Amino acid sequence: MGIFSKIKQALKKTKESLGGAIKALFKRGVGDDFYDELEEILISADISVTTAEETVEDLRAEAKREKLKDEEYVTDLLKDILEEKLTRAEVPEMRYPAVIMLIGVNGVGKTTTIGKLADYFLRNKKSVTVAAADTFRAAAADQLTVWAERAGVRIVKHEEGSDPSAVVFDAISSAKARGTDVLLVDTAGRLHVKANLMEELKKIARVVSREYPQANVYKLLVLDATTGNNAINQARLFNEAVELDGIVLTKLDSTAKGGFVISLCGELEIPVMFAGTGEKIGDLEPFEPGEFIDSIL
Repeated sequence: MGIFSKIKQALKKTKESLGGAIKALFKRGVGDDFYDELEEILISADISVTTAEETVEDLRAEAKREKLKDEEYVTDLLKDILEEKLTRAEVPEMRYPAVIMLIGVNGVGKTTTIGKLADYFLRNKKSVTVAAADTFRAAAADQLTVWAERAGVRIVKHEEGSDPSAVVFDAISSAKARGTDVLLVDTAGRLHVKANLMEELKKIARVVSREYPQANVYKLLVLDATTGNNAINQARLFNEAVELDGIVLTKLDSTAKGGFVISLCGELEIPVMFAGTGEKIGDLEPFEPGEFIDSIL
């Protein structure tokens, strides 16, 4: 199954909820009530109030200027407006050697995502090493080892309770010695309000910068798509703390409210780089804004 088919399948619930409601709305004609109800529909799909109001305002103005009331034209216009919000932040080009730090709150699927990312880079002919820098959670390194073995990549780990920065230091030494293309760094799940854990993230970032200056560093926030608009608050706080380079969405196939992604990109201007579309190790692909919009409307 190609990426378009996977994304389309993953967003089936959102399309049924959002696309179905908009289609029904067109049957009642395009007038002032149409735009008011469209705003409510967008909000019900977890598009934020700010983004929904802005979208409908832009749509109304353009449709009025072009004298458009035809369903196909108005839908295409809506797609263009939403896609523009998804692409406000440019996706950074992946350059090698790369160090990718995966961060986020507990339970979003970071460990699984690392396994999927390892598989993705291997499929793209890149060598991969994994650093088990989540030394806080019991059995975190063991779980990551399972995913590393499943993907067929090396893992560097220390005992539970070790200094995460020491793990990263050793992983960098190993990656440099072997000429590894991608170093994936797992970090402890943290509440975004815990200042000491945020400082730990900054410390890890400093170790990477000092010990591996020739590497290209990417800080990716892993977000659970089923949390909807709450994910935007998470992203805002993590971005303030560590300046995110991008986002990885998990559980996109388990939500009917995938619209929050539009607000996330449009308001925070942080690009979504990858999306998880299922439970298998190969179910993670680069995020494509155009395909996302086509799959929900």
